[in-house]
Amino acid sequence: MTESEEALVERAKEEPAAFGILYERYVDGIYSYIYHRTGNRHDAEDLTARTFYKALANLHRYTNQGVPFPAWLYRIAHNLVANWLRDRSRHQGIPLHKLATDRQREDAPEGMAEANEEKRALREAIARLHPNRQQLLILKFAEGLSNAQIGQIMGRSEGAIKSLYYRTLIALREDLQRRGFK
Repeated sequence: MTESEEALVERAKEEPAAFGILYERYVDGIYSYIYHRTGNRHDAEDLTARTFYKALANLHRYTNQGVPFPAWLYRIAHNLVANWLRDRSRHQGIPLHKLATDRQREDAPEGMAEANEEKRALREAIARLHPNRQQLLILKFAEGLSNAQIGQIMGRSEGAIKSLYYRTLIALREDLQRRGFK
């Protein structure tokens, strides 16, 4: 039988080595979330490490008041990514992976080029969304979380998440249609 999450968090407050079990449980999900927000493996690894460092340093402040421990971790990750994106927007550049993708598209057959163009258009449309809507899509599609779990992470009701999800999909469709995609 595994130790309950709440008991493990409490034990980790006294025994930092117990935090390793929490790390193992949640590192893949946090990394995946951050990777989908940054699009870069190295930045995702760095921000994941910072998330867990910050969580360990502030574990004594965590109390379960209806917000589960993983939701607390996702909020830390979200805040770190938001700061990273804000800092990065001040220093605009062309990422190397974008240059490689653009070159691949030039060399690919027509069918692949069309598919790549559609994927690029979707990524760009998602990037134009408000960060809360981007977070929702990542948690829903990349992490496969339920609306209730997403609500806990984002601090909203399940109904509010359903509504935001619906409005987000409508906004994406309208954006893509304006740009000539069906």
